[in-house]
Amino acid sequence: MNTEQNTPVARAESAFRFWHDVPVRFRDVDVAGHAHHADALTYFEEARWAYWTEVVGHKRIDELNYVLAECRVRWHARVFWPQTVSVGVRVARIGRKHFEMEYEVRSEGGDKLQSGSTVQVMYDYAAGSSTPMPDDLRRTLETFDGPFEETARRA
Repeated sequence: MNTEQNTPVARAESAFRFWHDVPVRFRDVDVAGHAHHADALTYFEEARWAYWTEVVGHKRIDELNYVLAECRVRWHARVFWPQTVSVGVRVARIGRKHFEMEYEVRSEGGDKLQSGSTVQVMYDYAAGSSTPMPDDLRRTLETFDGPFEETARRA
């Protein structure tokens, strides 16, 4: 787990404990010469999976017990190739059946490039329906990123 941010400026400005490095790939570059806007979600996804495996401890795809229900992205600056960006990720809120994550993508120099959030709903793939937040998962997330105020969101 990368818990150190890449520059003193980024460290001073951030509330994220978990950071994951993601290389900007040549295939990410679009005709405007920077990473395509959709790649922000890929950077978020890679960091979310790293958080899930390292913080939660689920390392296999069959242990994944949520679905992505919502996402929001804000672009602050262009993302160029070649570089490795650092993606901060944290759980910001927990509800009865969902949890919300926030993200911050920083350049190698510490500039904020992208930020956003996602909502994940706990899900039983065999039953095909949402499920309540497991108590052990709630405790794990609270221990690492909490405390949280429970949010009332329909899942």
